[in-house]
Amino acid sequence: MKDLLRLLALSRSRWLWMSLGILLALVTVIANISLLSISGWFLASMAVAGIAGISMNYFTPAAIIRFLAILRTAGRYGERLVTHDATLRLLSDLRVWFYRRLEPLAPAQLQNYHSGDLLSRIQADIDTLDNFYLRLLLPSVVALIGIPLVVIIIALYDHTIAGLTLAALLLVGVAIPLQLANRTRKKGKQLITESAALRTALIDGVQGMRELIIYDATERHSDHCLSLSQSYTDLQRQINRASSSSQALTLLVINICVWISLWLLIPQVASTARPPVELAMLILLVMASFETVLQMPLAFEQLSTTLTAARRLFSIIDTKPRRKEPGKSSPALQRCDLHLDNISFDYRDNDYPDNDPQTCTPNKNGVLNRFNLTIGQGEKIAILGPSGAGKTSITHLLLGFWQPQQGSISIGGYNIDDFYSEDLRRHFSVVSQHSYLFANTIRHNLLLGNPQADQAMLDHACRVAGLDTFISTLPDGYDTWLGETGRGLSGGQSRRIAIAQAIIKQAPVLILDEPTEGLDPITEAKVTEALLEAMKERTVILITHRLTMLEAMDNIAIIENGSVVEIGNHQQLNKTSKRYQNLLSYF
Repeated sequence: MKDLLRLLALSRSRWLWMSLGILLALVTVIANISLLSISGWFLASMAVAGIAGISMNYFTPAAIIRFLAILRTAGRYGERLVTHDATLRLLSDLRVWFYRRLEPLAPAQLQNYHSGDLLSRIQADIDTLDNFYLRLLLPSVVALIGIPLVVIIIALYDHTIAGLTLAALLLVGVAIPLQLANRTRKKGKQLITESAALRTALIDGVQGMRELIIYDATERHSDHCLSLSQSYTDLQRQINRASSSSQALTLLVINICVWISLWLLIPQVASTARPPVELAMLILLVMASFETVLQMPLAFEQLSTTLTAARRLFSIIDTKPRRKEPGKSSPALQRCDLHLDNISFDYRDNDYPDNDPQTCTPNKNGVLNRFNLTIGQGEKIAILGPSGAGKTSITHLLLGFWQPQQGSISIGGYNIDDFYSEDLRRHFSVVSQHSYLFANTIRHNLLLGNPQADQAMLDHACRVAGLDTFISTLPDGYDTWLGETGRGLSGGQSRRIAIAQAIIKQAPVLILDEPTEGLDPITEAKVTEALLEAMKERTVILITHRLTMLEAMDNIAIIENGSVVEIGNHQQLNKTSKRYQNLLSYF
């Protein structure tokens, strides 16, 4: 019930359209019930009048029947139009809502989720929620209003038949759906889980196709996908069987109700206690009254899958971000010097309660252990150390993706915890070996750094990054379409686009995390030249082991076991530090 209330609360922005859809559905059902019952009365009356040889006013009932027929048709069209429009708008709202709450969780709280599973939640699970309004809320409200209404109308003619109809309506609208929901509850949950697993496996297969072919594993992966598909199909078949039996039972109850009503009414008509014309009217009224509850079995069948999909979404959304946002506006920076004071950090200990670093005892063997570093404004500093020494973790902490268990980080004299996440990250540009390129144009990817950048800024950034010649050779120039993750570009070209993004952003602090890793020597030299140009007049934090880049740094900090063990410029360390010499020779 709690999850349904949360879904209802999320739907409040569309309550007007949803209410209009419910009203149109109710009008359509009432029009249809009225049309059948009045048509039965009219035909019976005309037959009796013909047998008796008397005349009757057939213009008024004929006009009412035409009106109800038009009202039913227009109501059905309007109901479908409004309800589907409301559903599609609601799903769009839910996707935006989910993504906006997903973003603050990245990357720390999403690292344990498979990308395919996240895609399944944001697409398939939200699509499943279209059942909430169309197949749960709408028919439930119609039944809640329609049942008392039709029972009251029948009671005006016969209390016994009204009681019988009420009992049958409750069986069809409540008892049978509850029994169906109980039979399909576990299978509905399994269906959503199997669906997510199948999508994840298929995405893995597409993304890892090259490796599957290289290691001759395509058949094994195909068998795995086939097994998941078969399991999904079997669950769907079991649910369909339960639904079919429920439909058969529903029809049985309706027919029994109609036959018992006939059995009660025929003696009344035979004894002249009831006019003959009411027989057809009441029987058709009883039959038509079940339209108020016919959708309820389907509603309860979809209940478990809808709730499971909702819980999968809520399980992520209810996760608290690693970083707490401040309760006041971010400070205005006058300078951008950085201070990392007594920082202790470990990913394994980062699940502290309520995101309070004070409740977690630092791990002495953590990634960073009482780490101290000061970076002046405009200073260019390299951070050097063996793999796993904590170099990239410093970037994560500066950007607020994780929080240290101990210590503080400040920029321009202000603790970074005083900044909203977006405001903090505006002061940083990052170029890494894993910069992501979107499946869009070169222009679109460049403008991620600064959506307000004009053509002159784009040209300048690409010239500094060494992209101008390459772009000028393309028929569509900046509007050239890039494939997913920049497919079709070389490693050097992709890295240059990332450099141009950083230049366009014009952030005062530039973080370079192994920006030339994996490039061939010629490409590395060209990218290094572009990076050196981009570093002018900025505070630079360089994480690398390349000698060419190290020589251009003001200082080099060597870290081991999560702490700074030596610091100095290249010339000083190369003369006095055995550790530095060993690192250079090793790399």
